[in-house]
Amino acid sequence: MAINWITALKIVPWGEVLNAAPQIAQGARRLFSDTQKQQPAPSPTPQAAQADPSEALRARILALEDEQRASAVLIQSLAEQNAQVVRAVDALRVRSQRLLAAVCMLAVATAGLLAWAVSQ
Repeated sequence: MAINWITALKIVPWGEVLNAAPQIAQGARRLFSDTQKQQPAPSPTPQAAQADPSEALRARILALEDEQRASAVLIQSLAEQNAQVVRAVDALRVRSQRLLAAVCMLAVATAGLLAWAVSQ
């Protein structure tokens, strides 16, 4: 089982993963800090609320749209990395199947040679 994990770790394009890691970490930090910084909008004074309550709602909607865009970029980056991992695991699966077939053929050949040697 350890050999499979070692092979899996060798297949992963670590150069690409390491190159993308700072961008993902920065995006996650930015998203986290943006969500922490934003305080709930102060409730407007009764006089301001009577004047234009929809202006505060518009500002809040714009802020939520910005957060949604930042989240979408981060999610897209994570999805791309996930696709790379899936491709690497799929390649590992194919290699494991080929290795199993080769080992089976080798076992049959060894058994045949052993039978031949015993009969001589």
